[in-house]
Amino acid sequence: MKNIENIESRLYELRDEEYRKFHSKLCPDTKKEILGIRIPKLRNLAKEIIKEYDWKKYVKKEDYNFFEEVMLKGFVIAYSKIDIEEKIILIKEFVPLIDSWSICDCFVATLKIKKSDLEKVWNFILPYTKSKKEFEIRFSVIMMLDYYINKEYINRVIEILDKIKHDGYYVKMGVAWALAEIGIKYNEKLMNYLNSSNNLDNFTYNKTLQKMIESYRINEEQKNILKSMKKKK
Repeated sequence: MKNIENIESRLYELRDEEYRKFHSKLCPDTKKEILGIRIPKLRNLAKEIIKEYDWKKYVKKEDYNFFEEVMLKGFVIAYSKIDIEEKIILIKEFVPLIDSWSICDCFVATLKIKKSDLEKVWNFILPYTKSKKEFEIRFSVIMMLDYYINKEYINRVIEILDKIKHDGYYVKMGVAWALAEIGIKYNEKLMNYLNSSNNLDNFTYNKTLQKMIESYRINEEQKNILKSMKKKK
């Protein structure tokens, strides 16, 4: 096994100054220093850590000085070949480190939850929907977006999204994104929801419409209807 102390030097080797400037503008929310490492390279390093390092020791590390270190930890957890109970423990330890939409969304997309584990993970993410922390709620919403917009969970997802109350920009945008995806896959169900006495604030409601209108998976007739539904701020 290689020494995990070498991983930080590997991160320095992968730096790209131009990408750092670009990515820093996309993630102004993070409090950690951004080195500027492209996501594919971080993914490759995470897979290498699992194969050649004591990856469990790495994810238990307490100090993460860089944005990419947090992202890397998330990827290592996501790629790890362990049962869902053990993975949930690691996810629970990881979620408080999320301070960026980028870390949140990339981590969630990498998890690849098995169908047989969906109910167990659903029960795990539900408490986060009531958190007071912006990115904990964002985590739960993006989990729903990526894994639970299906026939079995769709009604539960809409019910939960409707109850989320937080002023954070990344919460509102996450909810709008999830609802828009529902509108694309289950248009009638989402339209009924939007035309009901829902609890969406005007910003989230209008962003939902906007994201659907911008989708190539919505036809022109549907887009015209959505345009007529926009609420004044």
